[in-house]
Amino acid sequence: MNPREQKLASALAVFLTAALPAAAGAIAFRAQPVLLTLIASERSAISTLTNFFFNHFTAALVTLAAATAPRRRGSFLWRHPYLRLALLLALPVAWLVVVYLGSLAVLFANAFWRLDPFTAEVVREWGTWNFQTLLDGEVYRVITLRTVSVAAIVTVSDAILALPIAFAMARLIRPSRRAVMVVLVLLPLWSSYLVKVYAWRVMLGEQGILNSILSPFGLHGPGFGTVAVTIVLGYLWLPYMILPVYAGMERIPNGLLEASGDLGAKPLRTFRSVVFPLAFPAIVAGSIFTFSLTLGDYIAVQLVSSTQFIGSVVYANVGTANNLPLAAAFALVPVVIMLVYLLIARRLGAFEAL
Repeated sequence: MNPREQKLASALAVFLTAALPAAAGAIAFRAQPVLLTLIASERSAISTLTNFFFNHFTAALVTLAAATAPRRRGSFLWRHPYLRLALLLALPVAWLVVVYLGSLAVLFANAFWRLDPFTAEVVREWGTWNFQTLLDGEVYRVITLRTVSVAAIVTVSDAILALPIAFAMARLIRPSRRAVMVVLVLLPLWSSYLVKVYAWRVMLGEQGILNSILSPFGLHGPGFGTVAVTIVLGYLWLPYMILPVYAGMERIPNGLLEASGDLGAKPLRTFRSVVFPLAFPAIVAGSIFTFSLTLGDYIAVQLVSSTQFIGSVVYANVGTANNLPLAAAFALVPVVIMLVYLLIARRLGAFEAL
């Protein structure tokens, strides 16, 4: 092939590339060897080129349409940010409304129904019989007070234990080893809830490890009861207190601690006057988890104690007594308590610390 024929083939390919869209242009470049062959064999270049073009132009248009369709859909969503946000949040909001709020609505409705004492069936008549039973029954007030007291003790004890651990993780340990400490804090959460509770049951039993250690000194372990519940729940929920407090400690500027030291404050005074006030919202944030989880727990209560708490009473009425309306009414008690607690925590800045 002489140079003139090569220039002609290249010019035709360049023309097709400029005239057609991206997909068709790529086909045109791929057609250059075909053009060279056609011109060299002295065939009719125009007719053969026309056949080649129409045979492949349809496929090129399909490829181009498929490539530009997502862009058009993407640009449409980009021009409508509210629609994009609605599509993004549709599934989570549906789950929240149907599963979470829907179950609370059913629970709230059951609390105003009553149980027929003769047929043991739920009578869907609206009334406040169950709430009147809770207010008139001394035992329910004692159980509520006991549950709230244990939840408060667990929260305070976890906060006392979490403060030095979180401070050491955030300020004393080198940054390269903080990840290891976080893993060690989270390690108890990787095991089964029942395994941990049964382990404490073995340790607190009459022939358990704790009594074996204390018996030579004439001492005895707490056994099974309210103290055991407090110990077990404090152990179970301690990581939920450490992590928010650690995050709050890590956000304290180093300059404040250095300034306190430069002004002559001792470490204890610095902790009391600088660290604790700044970390207090994080402590309140962690207390939301420990307090709420203690209020609703019933498994550990049944395994390490025979004392009744709100969770165990609700469980007994749902299962053994089959009194779902009374159980629903009593289950609303911790819900109301937590609503009040969340309002107080919000005023103390706990939500900003999460």
